[in-house]
Amino acid sequence: MATMSIGKAWEEAVAFVAREATLLFPVALLFVALPGLILQEMTPPELAAWSLSPTASTMPAVPLSYWLGLIVAVLLVWFGSLTLFALALRPGISVGEALRLGLNRLPVLIGTALVVIGALMAAAMVLVTVMILLSLVSKPLAAGGGVLLGFGLVGLALFASIRLMLLNPVVIDGSAGVMPSLRQSWSLTRGHFLRLLAFILITLIVSAIASTAAQAIFGLIGGLIGGAEAARLIGGVAGAVISTAIQVYMLVMIARLYRQALAD
Repeated sequence: MATMSIGKAWEEAVAFVAREATLLFPVALLFVALPGLILQEMTPPELAAWSLSPTASTMPAVPLSYWLGLIVAVLLVWFGSLTLFALALRPGISVGEALRLGLNRLPVLIGTALVVIGALMAAAMVLVTVMILLSLVSKPLAAGGGVLLGFGLVGLALFASIRLMLLNPVVIDGSAGVMPSLRQSWSLTRGHFLRLLAFILITLIVSAIASTAAQAIFGLIGGLIGGAEAARLIGGVAGAVISTAIQVYMLVMIARLYRQALAD
């Protein structure tokens, strides 16, 4: 099994981003930050409020335009991430070449997402069936089963996301189809689950703290300049920029971890 060093990946990522920042950050801001900001502006206030305490019975009606915007935003972010991985994995590639490569490989990434979502839905159906059977035996048992079901689904999704963390670099670095890409990604992370879990948790915590702080600080400045609406907009932009910058380092680190996993 290949050795995987988070520290080495960080050192290489810092050096690479410092050297190629003029290529990486424009792509990240255009295809990662901007779609998120636009979608944020499209989000109905009642949906934003519901997301803080979601329940199936109280979910508000959401216009079709929002769901279409969500799909477009997700596809743009996936395309942008593939482009960033192309820049990180192929030294000397131009932005134009990376964009074309990302576009060519995007259908494979979409296919892998559909397969994973389908598998998770099938697992959820099995768990729901078990819960229904438990409810026929005992209602208290079913209530406990419902809690376990929720934890089980979250745990399964987390496990799959960590085991498939190297999927994007696998897709962009090769020419294989959907299933071979999934198998290779799954294989490359074997034996590294806890290390990768710690890496992603630390990254998410740092990103959340940094983007929240930036949003608060720049939101305060925006509020002093233009009131509540300016505070919301300027704070949101600042938070998105900081979060995107951290994501660039994270993606380059994942690219380096992928290279390490390939080396036996």
